[in-house]
Amino acid sequence: MAKNILITEKPSVAMEFAKVLNINTSRKDGYLEADNWIITWCVGHLVTMSYPEKYDEKLKLWRLDTLPFIPEEYKYEVIPSVQKQFNTIQSLLTRDDVSTIYVATDSGREGEYIYRLVEQMIGIKNKDRKRVWIDSQTEEEIKRGIREAKELDQYDSLADSAYLRAKEDYLIGINFSRLLTIIYGRRAAKELNQEKISISVGRVMTCVLGMVVSREREIRNFVKVPYYKIVGEFGNKEENKYFKAEWKVTDNSSKKDSVKLYNDTGFKKEQDAKAFIMELKDKKATVKEIKKSKQKENAPLLFNLAEIQNECTKRFKIKPDETLEIIQNLYEKKLVTYPRTDVRVIST
Repeated sequence: MAKNILITEKPSVAMEFAKVLNINTSRKDGYLEADNWIITWCVGHLVTMSYPEKYDEKLKLWRLDTLPFIPEEYKYEVIPSVQKQFNTIQSLLTRDDVSTIYVATDSGREGEYIYRLVEQMIGIKNKDRKRVWIDSQTEEEIKRGIREAKELDQYDSLADSAYLRAKEDYLIGINFSRLLTIIYGRRAAKELNQEKISISVGRVMTCVLGMVVSREREIRNFVKVPYYKIVGEFGNKEENKYFKAEWKVTDNSSKKDSVKLYNDTGFKKEQDAKAFIMELKDKKATVKEIKKSKQKENAPLLFNLAEIQNECTKRFKIKPDETLEIIQNLYEKKLVTYPRTDVRVIST
């Protein structure tokens, strides 16, 4: 009897699919199996790109004359720590009684890449392959995803994008890490009082590090400069009919372009601000113009991962990876939609 196999990105997600498919069986070593279905899972990435020494043992030594390293064909290997689960998936996907593979890794570029690498290493033949694309883990959404699963090759462009990004990361990391370590490694090690040191470079990490360093320099070089603003109270305070207003220089002001000003709203010295207040003491304030306007604001866009990480950092002072972990747990409990999507609107 032919069986379907469904592969997810994490064991917890596999359990949710098992509930929906009503697979009431004990968990085996790396998979679940019933009469019609087998469910298995990755544990994140199972396959990774090989380091240069796997192409040529001589490349294990970092030298300028071997750079840049740009292979004609890229090599991949199973990550040793997850070899056992890879072997389990390999044995299941190549079983003769398995006719259709349902790919249910996370709905995004990274999830697509995780499965495609596994399939590439195994070399799947004579199997129908379908893609389950869901935005949440509710029972209705999982059933819809399986029912409306499309042929896997319809997602080839997404897979191509994932492969390209991974190769870009690999080439930048391998070549620039080696280059800068060769040129500056000894100097950096001496400054840090270390025997030797490697300098890590990455497409994302280096840019972020640059932003952090730039901001830290601004903070360290910041010099406090006090200045003095003038705030007036107008109306009858006893009857609670008054308002406060800040003074600001205008084109008609006697203080326009004065060297005593720090900016348009304040003075460099306290005595200059007080002196100006004395000039205004016996003068009456006149309301020359009142402007009223109504503004209509659209509802804010939904959160993507970056935006919600920023918001949680501001509100709750928690790190981005903590935010991701919390949201991932909420997603698996069916309380939020898929967290890693870049889309900020609800589809039709």
